[in-house]
Amino acid sequence: MSHVIRRVAIVGGTHGNELTGVYLVKKFQEFPDLLKRSTFETVALLANPKAVEMNRRYVDRDLNRCFGRADLANPDLTSYEDTRAKEIWAQLSPKYDRGADFIIDLHSTTANMGLTILPSSKHPFNLQLLAYLSELDRSVRVFFREEDGEDAPMLRSLSACGCTIEVGPIAQGVVNANLFQQTEMLVYAILNYLDATNRSNPLVIASHLTAYQAIVSVDYPRNSVGEIQATIHPQLQFKDYEPLHPGEPMFLTFTGEIFPYQGESTVFPVFINEAAYYEKHIAMVLTKKQQLQLETASNNVPSNTRNKKGL
Repeated sequence: MSHVIRRVAIVGGTHGNELTGVYLVKKFQEFPDLLKRSTFETVALLANPKAVEMNRRYVDRDLNRCFGRADLANPDLTSYEDTRAKEIWAQLSPKYDRGADFIIDLHSTTANMGLTILPSSKHPFNLQLLAYLSELDRSVRVFFREEDGEDAPMLRSLSACGCTIEVGPIAQGVVNANLFQQTEMLVYAILNYLDATNRSNPLVIASHLTAYQAIVSVDYPRNSVGEIQATIHPQLQFKDYEPLHPGEPMFLTFTGEIFPYQGESTVFPVFINEAAYYEKHIAMVLTKKQQLQLETASNNVPSNTRNKKGL
């Protein structure tokens, strides 16, 4: 049997001030045997080295929004991150023989997201892997963004099979020992799963998966010139993945007025008060909690499902 996973890419520093991924990649580059599995090659890549050197999220624009097909094909986009995205696409895209069949993009967040995995797509292979990881570590949560899919602008979208790992809460520009170790163990668990699948000996998975599907992003209350006029309400701060019921406090204005959640159904907010999202006008992302029944078919990745992202 031919190996379905031939090359895995582990990426850190997509955002230069998220140091968990930065220093894990540097560790993997120094000690490559940690990643060695007999059935596939693994490479460790520092995505945005200039931003890492400056200890900033990005230099010109968010690298993790530069991977849409139109942007990658646009020769007029020449910012540092746009140029870097094209270089990474040429290195990792499965369109090329040396591309990555599976991408793990390492991130951290100031929100209380714990160990969160965002798959590059809802491909059955991804869902089966996520079910396995959720059973292996019950603290792992799965989050689907609205824009995930073949032409999403995130780095993970270069391959149909792969994921982003978000860990937090942790301040930007800081390394936390526990989160560093938890992320490292999660990477090894993914590599072991891929290796077992290549050996036609897939690890046991659950028949269902609990996941949080994004519904809508919510901005802070702002005035006519765009300045925020409220904070996350104290009762909601750090309550990522906890239920928010209609009428419960959502924001607290600087003058003490409470803005309640005005939806008609219970939601589960995530990325609450994420520092990097202030510029994106996102105070939180509202999600619905889902129970997904998984396919019982083979864990193998059919070659025709690989995201070519051909330009």
